[in-house]
Amino acid sequence: MKPFFRRPIDDVVACLEPIVTVRKPLRALGPLLLSLVATWVLYVPIHELLHAYACSWTGGTVTQLEISPIYGGSVYARYFPFVMSGGEYAGRLSGFDTKGSDLIYLATDFGPYLLTVLIGVPLLKLAGRRRRPILFGMAVVLGLAPFYSLPGDYFEMGSITTTRLITVFRGGGNPPLFEKLRSDDIFKLIEQLCTQPSELGLQGAGGVAAAVPIILVSLVFALLFAFATYAVGHYFAALFLTPSRSPAR
Repeated sequence: MKPFFRRPIDDVVACLEPIVTVRKPLRALGPLLLSLVATWVLYVPIHELLHAYACSWTGGTVTQLEISPIYGGSVYARYFPFVMSGGEYAGRLSGFDTKGSDLIYLATDFGPYLLTVLIGVPLLKLAGRRRRPILFGMAVVLGLAPFYSLPGDYFEMGSITTTRLITVFRGGGNPPLFEKLRSDDIFKLIEQLCTQPSELGLQGAGGVAAAVPIILVSLVFALLFAFATYAVGHYFAALFLTPSRSPAR
């Protein structure tokens, strides 16, 4: 299991090493930051659109996708009827129906991370080998997306899995038990848990106490799913990138 958890760290270190060891590392930071910001601005709306299409392609329906004007929401709204410019997030799929299927729900969440598997992780490995800061900036956005999405999409995938397992073990069906603990924003969920537990269907201190381990287990699943996504990207990259060779001694 050690390589499973070490791969992302090792790949990032391999990219950072040529930047921090050069005589003038600040020169390398300019192209890195420029490519990171440019890739992020382009990635956010594409990420959200992939959520929407993953939902529809797997049998769900989409009614509203919010994209902030900063990321071109007003432009995308002209071409996609379900896109609305605005919202409190950079982008969010706020109106969709999974037809009660957790598989469609999981596919909706995971859709954008195909970019991590197919492009991001291979690009991160290539950046380390080519020693190109500009590639590293792009790879950070795409390749490490599962990890900075741990409080969002990956927590939601973890909470879907956890609540479904609880429902199965208790012999239930749809809707799943503790359905309102499914969230794509763990910070907002914790705030609700502390201030408005009744909005989450929780009654009294016992209900809140029951929610805490569910959230913690969901976080564990989220972390495992993030590393698993990266691992799949690692093996996909291995199909196209020749193994790196250690220098001769």
